[in-house]
Amino acid sequence: MENRKKVAFYTLGCKLNFSETSTIARNFQDEGFERVDFEEVADMYVINTCSVTENADKQFKQIVKKAMKLNDKAFIAAVGCYAQLKPEELADVDGVDLVLGATEKFKITDYINDLSKNDLGEVHSCEIEEADFYVGSYSIGDRTRAFLKVQDGCDYKCTYCTIPLARGISRSDTMENVLKNAKEISEQGIKEIVLTGVNIGDYGKGEFGNKKHEHTFFELVQNLDQVEGIERLRISSIEPNLLKNETIEFVAQSRTFVPHFHIPLQSGSNDILKKMKRRYLREVYTERVAKIREVMPHACIGVDVIVGFPGETDEHFLETYHFLNELDISYLHVFTYSERDNTEAAEMDGIVPGNVRAKRSKMLRGLSVKKRRAFYESQLGTNRTVLFEGENKEGYIHGFTENYVKVKTPWNPELVNTLHEINLTRIDEDGSVRMEFLKITN
Repeated sequence: MENRKKVAFYTLGCKLNFSETSTIARNFQDEGFERVDFEEVADMYVINTCSVTENADKQFKQIVKKAMKLNDKAFIAAVGCYAQLKPEELADVDGVDLVLGATEKFKITDYINDLSKNDLGEVHSCEIEEADFYVGSYSIGDRTRAFLKVQDGCDYKCTYCTIPLARGISRSDTMENVLKNAKEISEQGIKEIVLTGVNIGDYGKGEFGNKKHEHTFFELVQNLDQVEGIERLRISSIEPNLLKNETIEFVAQSRTFVPHFHIPLQSGSNDILKKMKRRYLREVYTERVAKIREVMPHACIGVDVIVGFPGETDEHFLETYHFLNELDISYLHVFTYSERDNTEAAEMDGIVPGNVRAKRSKMLRGLSVKKRRAFYESQLGTNRTVLFEGENKEGYIHGFTENYVKVKTPWNPELVNTLHEINLTRIDEDGSVRMEFLKITN
């Protein structure tokens, strides 16, 4: 047992990447490797990359440096979206031994021999058209909630996005396999499952470019609600045009699905939405929010928005700002537009200066703080259920209610991964909510 090779993982980017890292890590463990934390000395470091923002590209180099500091003889492999889009660029980074593209990342253990360092980074990547098969994955043992991947790839052609280039066409897991994975997760004692994918509302498209939907996202939601042992199911992010009223109504009376939706908007200006080639106009978004509020007044609604897209004038931005200000939503995820190679938007006129992008981003982040505060205030005095997480942060344990209010209470290790009925009492200085226990439910 002493001779087991040690492997450590670092994940950049989205929940989907976390689920895939976990699956890759389990493959290593099946091959006899011992998984250790990234902060520890390991024989091999695997970095799961992201390319959604410019920052993720820069972060990669810093993470490689960190791994080399821990063990300059360690074998370093890069997988993920950036590895598919810019394999040669990653292979040129000092210390990188292996770069695997979209189809190869789940077969990583086939590509490693004796873990001796390469003089040059070795690249195994595919044409993205070859990424036409589906690999199911989920994260477990990393957190108190699990990320369950149900779909991969995207058929949309948004003008700013590299994801279709990095992950290929939209394809889904079988219903049978999703339910099997959900059951496996519940048997590990994990209380919450977050559904993830690139475009999960498009769930049901089969493999090999089969555009026929075997099932719909609504059927997936209905079936998952029946899986025994799961306390909570959360939909991570879903396009407004794919979030149907039937799904919203089902979640409102569901046994396990929680009242929390994260719905990308990207712009509150129809002119900009058209330039982005989004598949809806702002009126559709208004309808979705109104429907959620009608059947779940206490629901948490998160919004993705991009500032500084080419051609976004001050008028367009103010249109977005006022639209969001008046909309009954709970928080924003604000992205500052950054040019990505091989996208239509990178060729567009009307480039917004960096300082203007930064100013707009700051204004929307300020609006997000205001929105979250108003949402939390609306929840004070109500009874909710909290799931506590595993970290001791400065003497406190944090958790989230079903409708995504972040709560805190003095640290108690016995509370980790347990559900409790609570009353929300007041907002603390750090923005989280204080609570009182009502009764122990689990």
